[in-house]
Amino acid sequence: MKIERSIEKKHVLLYNLYRLAVLTSLLVSAFIIQLSSSDAQPNLPFYYLIFGAYGFSAIFFGLYAWGRRLVVQAYVQVVFDLLLITAFVYISGGIASSMYFLYLFPIIAAGLVVSGRAGFLAASLSAILFGLLADGVYFGFIPAFQPEHAVKTPLGSLLVTIFVAWGVFFVIAAMMSYLAGSLRRTRAALRVAEKELIVRERLSEAGRVSASLAHEIRNPLAAISGSVQVLKKELALSAEQRDLMDIVLKESERVSHSLEQFLDFALPSKKVFSVISLTDILDEMLKILQGGGELSGKVEVTGNFRSSDLHYYGNAGQFKQVFWNLIKNAVKAMPEGGRLRLDFLGPQRKEIGIVVADSGRGMTEEDKKHLFEPFYSGFENGRGLGMSIVRRIVDDYDGRIDVRSELHKGTEVLITLPVVRPGGA
Repeated sequence: MKIERSIEKKHVLLYNLYRLAVLTSLLVSAFIIQLSSSDAQPNLPFYYLIFGAYGFSAIFFGLYAWGRRLVVQAYVQVVFDLLLITAFVYISGGIASSMYFLYLFPIIAAGLVVSGRAGFLAASLSAILFGLLADGVYFGFIPAFQPEHAVKTPLGSLLVTIFVAWGVFFVIAAMMSYLAGSLRRTRAALRVAEKELIVRERLSEAGRVSASLAHEIRNPLAAISGSVQVLKKELALSAEQRDLMDIVLKESERVSHSLEQFLDFALPSKKVFSVISLTDILDEMLKILQGGGELSGKVEVTGNFRSSDLHYYGNAGQFKQVFWNLIKNAVKAMPEGGRLRLDFLGPQRKEIGIVVADSGRGMTEEDKKHLFEPFYSGFENGRGLGMSIVRRIVDDYDGRIDVRSELHKGTEVLITLPVVRPGGA
């Protein structure tokens, strides 16, 4: 992921607001100190820096409103703040100043707003600026801002102060890098969960419209099909008319099958569970597909499914639907033939695995994104319900379904199901 994509406009806004809050806190503190002590003289350079920083903040807000080059804006603001803090440290006592803790704010901001790497860069620049200032004032390369600041501390104390500050800078940068990484991973997981929720909502919506759809289509379709069959038997039809009748019956049967598939997906009936042989069920589905001509000799069937003899506590009808839809999709993806791999995994770690892999055309990113959405199909004349049915059944068993696919390199579907004992034991 490019760094530009990790910058969100709202984060830049928050950074600007936090800067204003810190500047205002410093200004209020200065006023309080001055008002509470009659001997305190106004530190005019301090106020100049504060109000100058307010002016630059106004510029940064203008750049934020512009809304472009957010990465450049963020880096410029971090560098500006580090230079401003160095000036604050200089006028407030140099090495004896306690204001070097302000370096932590740009480090934190860089780590959260830009990236963990930016946080380390900010920590490095903070260490360089503070080190140059401390050494410059100590060795006389930089004149002390006030005469009382020129009091020299032992060299050991100077080095301890510098190394402690550096340590704090990089520890904070490391913590921000870890925190920023965790936040980005959490956001990515939330996006995935949001997509899952959208799919489930669409599946739920499909279920709500299924009852009315059945009454509106199923009965008239049966009447049409029955009437055509009666007319075909009783009327003297030409060859062309018989062909037309056959087309009507064939298409009626196809629509009826689609409707039955949809109703089974949207309004599943109560299932009876027992110990079943997944090996036998899969073998039966292969024989049906071969008998119907859908699984031709151009497709080579491989895998360990016949030798595994895998048993599972579930419903045979559901697994017939799973195997039927997965194998039909795999065959459709290999119109010129190819290799179909069927494997059973386990049971191990209280889970079993079912693998259906093909060497076909694979899927595009768009196809993978909408794979489980009802009525979305990557195949011509596809109805877009097969994978939705598979997904619902896998969810019913609290399982997982993982799909790996690359365009022109085939597709592998891995279904992982928890081992369930009869009676829930």
